[in-house]
Order: sequence, then C-alpha cells, then structure tokens
Amino acid sequence: MATVARTYLYTFSLPNQRNIDFTVTLDPISQQVNICPLVAPSWAKLEYHQCSPCPLQCTEHPFCPAALCIADLVDIFKDTASYVKCRVTCISPERTVIKETIVQEGLASILGLLMATSGCPIMNFFKPMARFHLPFSSVDESIFRIVAVYMIRQYYRKDDAKDDQFSLHDIKNHYTLVKQVNKGILERILSATDLDADKNAIVTLSSLGQILEMEIDANLESLHHLFLET
Repeated sequence: MATVARTYLYTFSLPNQRNIDFTVTLDPISQQVNICPLVAPSWAKLEYHQCSPCPLQCTEHPFCPAALCIADLVDIFKDTASYVKCRVTCISPERTVIKETIVQEGLASILGLLMATSGCPIMNFFKPMARFHLPFSSVDESIFRIVAVYMIRQYYRKDDAKDDQFSLHDIKNHYTLVKQVNKGILERILSATDLDADKNAIVTLSSLGQILEMEIDANLESLHHLFLET
C-alpha cells in the first residue's frame, strides 16, 4: 500500500504571460483529495441544490463534499472564458503531459479528478481511476478506462461472493445518478461564476456520460474490433 501522497500539478499558461497553478494531492491511504477552502462558499452547503440521489444528511454533512473540493478551482477561474486558448501542463509522479488546448478542457480534466476523489458517495465509483489519472483523455480512452475499471470491480465482487455478474447494466444505472450529480454541481456554480469555463467543463463531463450510455446500448461495438482474433 502506498504511503506517499500522490500529487498532480496542473499549470495553465494563459495569454499575456499569465500562469495559473492548481495542485491536487491525494491521501495515500484513502485516495481522497486533500482540498478544502478556508471559507466554504454558500453554494457548497449540502442543502443548496442538493443532488436528488444524494444519501447524505445535513445534520452530519453540512457541506457537499464535491462542492467543497471544487470551490477553490471555481473561484480561480470564475472570470475566465471557456474558449481561451492556453497551454496546460500536468505533472504527476510518473510523467508530464502538455497540451495546447482551451481552458474548458483543462478544467474538465481537473474536475473529473476532484469529483472522483471528493468523498461524494455517488462519485466514489470513479475513485480507482484517480490512481491512474490520465489528463486530457479522449472519449475513446475514457470509455475504455471506465469499462475496464468497472469490470475489475465486478471481478473483486465476484471473488468476495458479492456479485457474479459482468453485465454493464449496473454501470448504466450508475451513470444515471452521475448525470444528476453533474446537474446539481452545475446548478450550484451558476451563481458563483461570471464567465463559462467552469460551467462548460461540467457540461463536458456530462456529455461523456451520455456517450457512454449510447456505447453500452450498442454493446460497446466501438471497442469490439480491438478484441477480434487475427
């Protein structure tokens, strides 16, 4: 088991020589993110646009864990437009990834990592992916990774006599909940940002879920050719 915290340093190199750094540090034991704003914004309160599938109670959790994790990021980019061209660099323990892109794509990469490791009961589904975080992953890469992680989870459940099914039915059902979480987060930050970078980054994550659902309905046909015997 890892005993050293994992750190991902994202740097946005924006026009006019301005750089913005954002660091995500994962606890070595829980694999959860170690981020909390000094002053929690009002839109992070659990009862403020609480997601419909959320099982948490305000008496025990006054704030939404996912909202708390993204609060600093939302504040930093609240005055930034999504279409601004930039260079985004992600430095992780294994590699450095650099991409010429727009702010929206860089934020979507960070938001996916933050929400998966925030402690949100719905988004915990993606926590194993955070350990092997792939910055700026394409739609095909994301679908492959999500399905692969799901199958590994099912394997361990089978081994523990908890589940003996390898159907994709559960993953589609879970994405129905994930869409509601993304919708809730979007509603939270609508009043917190002046421009659209954070909002469009959430929309990007939601779009991935819709594409995944279509892929499952098509029996993952887009991946089938990768496993054909030659």
